Amino acid sequence: MSIHPSSIIHPLSKIDTEVEIGPFCTIGEDVEIASGTKIISHAVIKGPTKIGKNNLIYQFTTIGDDTPDKKFNGEKTRLEIGESNIFREGVTIHRGTIQDNALTSIGSNNLLMPFAHVAHDCIVGNNNIFANMAAIAGHVEVGNHVTIGGITTVHQYCKLGDYCFAGMNSSITMDVPAFVKVASDPARVIGINSIGMSRKDISDESISHIKKAYKLVYRKGLKIEDAIEELKALLDSSKEPLIQTFIKSIEASERGILR
Repeated sequence: MSIHPSSIIHPLSKIDTEVEIGPFCTIGEDVEIASGTKIISHAVIKGPTKIGKNNLIYQFTTIGDDTPDKKFNGEKTRLEIGESNIFREGVTIHRGTIQDNALTSIGSNNLLMPFAHVAHDCIVGNNNIFANMAAIAGHVEVGNHVTIGGITTVHQYCKLGDYCFAGMNSSITMDVPAFVKVASDPARVIGINSIGMSRKDISDESISHIKKAYKLVYRKGLKIEDAIEELKALLDSSKEPLIQTFIKSIEASERGILR
């Protein structure tokens, strides 16, 4: 274990012997940090927080602090972080509230660029990118392989489906289905994230099926219920599993999807 002498480590924290902690960090009670994680400097980590292996935490981050939500009254809520995430300068992540599941959760292999924010009770999956100053409000769910552009804000309780893309300076107030690309303020749908899908080694054939699925929802003028029935028929004929992902992201919507 390498801990700079200027850092303050609570005696009830659990830090693996292979963790590196740079100068002027504060690690609080009930913080657990697994092997291979490196904290550069000037970071504040409060508990209860569990951080997995091989995370990289840059200066001036605040991880696991109390939420400013006015319903929060000091209850013992949690933050759980997976493996191999990168939290750049000034990132802030808050723990959950008892009004939800008392948990904020971040998966693995995510990149949060400077000053990105994850609010209380959010559930963030794997392999996502939050660009500079991207901010998600409380109770937001982010799937996998999602890109959120710089200075983009996401309203509380929204859901962002797998492989969706939000352009810079977007304001998102409704759910974004899987594979869909949105931009502007207020956000509007501008197509599918074909470039992002291709970069993730999704085949041209699968992308073509998703384009057909997208047109059923966004170009045919169908009601959502009717569009879902058409999507299920397309799934049966194409046997494309990504269409099932698209359908599930629409059916899971509670705020309504952007159209």
